[in-house]
Amino acid sequence: MQHRAEARIDITALTSNISLLKSKSGVNLLAVVKADAYGHGLVEIGLAAQKSGADWLGVALLEEAIALRTHGVRIPILAWMVPPGSDFNLAAQHDIDVAVASILALEEISLISNKPRIHIELDTGMTRGGFLDEWPQLLQADFSKVDVVGVFSHFARADEAGEQQNIDQLNVFNSRVSDLSAIGINPPVKHLANSAATLLDKDSIFDMVRTGIAMYGLTPDFKTMGDSKKLGLKPIMQLRAKLHLVKSVPAGSPVGYGATATTDKETQLGVVAMGYADGIPRIAQGAGIFINGQRAPIIGRVSMDQFVVDLGPESTAQSGDWVIVFGDGSHGEYTADDWGTASLSINYEIVTRIGPRVPRIYAPHVY
Repeated sequence: MQHRAEARIDITALTSNISLLKSKSGVNLLAVVKADAYGHGLVEIGLAAQKSGADWLGVALLEEAIALRTHGVRIPILAWMVPPGSDFNLAAQHDIDVAVASILALEEISLISNKPRIHIELDTGMTRGGFLDEWPQLLQADFSKVDVVGVFSHFARADEAGEQQNIDQLNVFNSRVSDLSAIGINPPVKHLANSAATLLDKDSIFDMVRTGIAMYGLTPDFKTMGDSKKLGLKPIMQLRAKLHLVKSVPAGSPVGYGATATTDKETQLGVVAMGYADGIPRIAQGAGIFINGQRAPIIGRVSMDQFVVDLGPESTAQSGDWVIVFGDGSHGEYTADDWGTASLSINYEIVTRIGPRVPRIYAPHVY
């Protein structure tokens, strides 16, 4: 059966990105595959990352980690959003490392047998996850029933080179690691660097880096770090869809819900077979599609299952043609960065929100 839309995933590009990031860091690499691998497909990307040289996989949820284990992932997996009340026994049964960010979580996980593997999460200044006010209590806790494999934290502004908060967070991290060492806790895996820090800040690289967005070939921040090409990364997703309909319309034609746009001349419009139910942002303006070597911008509001583009009066596009919604930009097509800007958002959200109605097609080569 032919699809009306699909996300084509280039595994060769994934391998290239992982190789680049490992070369830059010089240490082990944890491939972040949470949130359905940023929309690219949890199991497929997890297995591909393992084959491509990733040393660890990282997820938010325990169920994500279990899915990876049950589908053949053998390298270590860390799950970091496993709150008190979770089934820590299940994590241990599947050989999954768990992040601990509270005394209650430590107490609960200490109740299971066979010394479960944990990573201590530190709040070094992002004021999100990790130990902060409970730090003195943690230093007096009983660690005899757990295996402290790692200690980690997360930068808030790693994409801003030279930002003082990055220096402050690194200093706090080193101080906390020293505190742990003073009580005899010396985790073999210390990790702080995310994608941006891996690319920009060698001082924050310890025993392992955690790379998410960069592994998918996208820049951590277009404004502060430049685009994928500048960073040597290869976007691995190309989103394409079919033109459901092409029609000629006169000047002055209102388009879409609310008639928020009107054609300013006689032109040809294309109805693209994707909408906000598929992850196309409803508010997007300034992006569009690419066909026959030309960009065609969105006109009017995005609907649930479709959106309209202005193909121009000279277009030779026909109903049923494939169009590129976004890709790597090498041929002039819109990128995930372009769509992020057009949606007052970021590339992370654009790829992550592509919905389950859009099949993922995996191939050695896409572009």
